[in-house]
Amino acid sequence: MALTLVMHTLIVTSHPDTSSYTHAVVAKVIEGIGSSPGYTYEVADLMEEGFDPRFTKQDIADFRAGIRPTDERVLAEQARLDRADHLVLVFPVYWWTMPGLMKGWIDRVFTQQWAYIDNPDGGLTKLLTRLHVHVIGIGGATRRTYEKRGYGTAFHTEIDEGIFGFCGAPVLGSEILLPLDEDSAQQGLQRAFEIGQGLATR
Repeated sequence: MALTLVMHTLIVTSHPDTSSYTHAVVAKVIEGIGSSPGYTYEVADLMEEGFDPRFTKQDIADFRAGIRPTDERVLAEQARLDRADHLVLVFPVYWWTMPGLMKGWIDRVFTQQWAYIDNPDGGLTKLLTRLHVHVIGIGGATRRTYEKRGYGTAFHTEIDEGIFGFCGAPVLGSEILLPLDEDSAQQGLQRAFEIGQGLATR
């Protein structure tokens, strides 16, 4: 009897307005995933769920002790990620990077002994090699601005390499959608659908 492999995607987003383009992109990613029966997803709306992004005294104490976090909410977020094969981040670009709420989620959740291990010999053990990532930023500047100022390169270096590369999570795709007019907005939504569809068929 053949076994059916079910792939699960965790979509994490951060935007205060549920009618925003960011949420429309999330909906299109979900639609793309749903185009292939049997693939599952979960949405973590950090704003709606009230996630606390502040790195607490207990967080720093756990970090200094070299142990996994003891905060139940952080452990719950790690458990959601443990259930996922794919992680999709969808967020508006604030000052050329992710919003503070999402960055705080990364700060608190991607901890040592879960995302990585600092070895006594100075080496690094990357623990998230099984988690495949897709990053979708929603920008408000022209492509020319991103290229001229080097913001696009900085965006990918900080997030793709600085976060996920450090933990060993392969980045399947990392892009900035620029919905500056009706045509580009529709193109961005189509791209979001294709990303979801690609995850479901990968």
